[in-house]
Amino acid sequence: MNTFATLPIPDSRNAARYAQLVRSSKKAEWQIDRDLLQDRHFDFSRKFLPDSLSLVDRLTFLDAHEARLLSQIQGRTYAYLFGLVERFISAKMLDQGRAHVFDDQLALEALVRFSNDEIKHQELFRRIETMIGSQLPAGYRQVADPNDVARVVLASSTWSVLALTCHIELFVQSHYAQSIAPHEELCPLFKDVFKFHWKDESRHVVLDELEWKAEHAKLSPAECDQAVNDLIALVAAVDAILQAQSTADAEYFTRHASRSFSVDEAARINACMLDAYRWQYIISGVQHPHFARLLTRMTTPAQMSRINTALSPIMGH
Repeated sequence: MNTFATLPIPDSRNAARYAQLVRSSKKAEWQIDRDLLQDRHFDFSRKFLPDSLSLVDRLTFLDAHEARLLSQIQGRTYAYLFGLVERFISAKMLDQGRAHVFDDQLALEALVRFSNDEIKHQELFRRIETMIGSQLPAGYRQVADPNDVARVVLASSTWSVLALTCHIELFVQSHYAQSIAPHEELCPLFKDVFKFHWKDESRHVVLDELEWKAEHAKLSPAECDQAVNDLIALVAAVDAILQAQSTADAEYFTRHASRSFSVDEAARINACMLDAYRWQYIISGVQHPHFARLLTRMTTPAQMSRINTALSPIMGH
């Protein structure tokens, strides 16, 4: 006679949080055309990113038109890189959902909704690339393929991927609330794109934390130590992409600016691009207070020392 195993009872505290996330997801659901794009266009008479993210105000030798173009190029890359990272995030959340298939169905639904949101964001960012690309000069180059990056990332330990994902979702919050939302002078459509993006990610970051903590509880000390190594390697891989993209974008800008730049000015443009991309995609997340607390709680002092040593060349650049 066949018997059935007793299913594990979900943690009641986490179950309530998953249920709340499902409710808020249903309430806040939006569509790209109906609610956001609505046949609107980007305003190329305005900056896309604020100076606090683009760091363009460091380049005091640029005139207003040049500073605006540099902001728009960075804004284009900002959207591209979000589309890139969301390729592996959506895949990972589908993987996480499998653990809940015979468990908490609201947790499963929350993670499926999370993944659906990320797929929607990828479509949005592809469309943004087409819209911006039709107005800016030819020759812009994306240095990394999202599928290739996703394959590398997803080969790493779950702990490290969830840590990186949580880091990303947290800096999304601070970028929009602290840097993009307050600036009325930015392109209205660009602001709205990241307002809608922020709305979804404010839920996602709660799921990231729940899943990361649950994964951490499963690991032995040796497995956690290896996961820290994986996280360090993933951040290095992200930085390699940022270095390549910043070089490509600086070359694109200097090629299409209305004048030539001196050797010193060109070097400063290159350095500013790299500093900006590192700030946007690594440093602002590492320095987020909540991420710092989570990472400290889930690592030993020796592991944190390894992480800080690995980050030092990036943070001090």
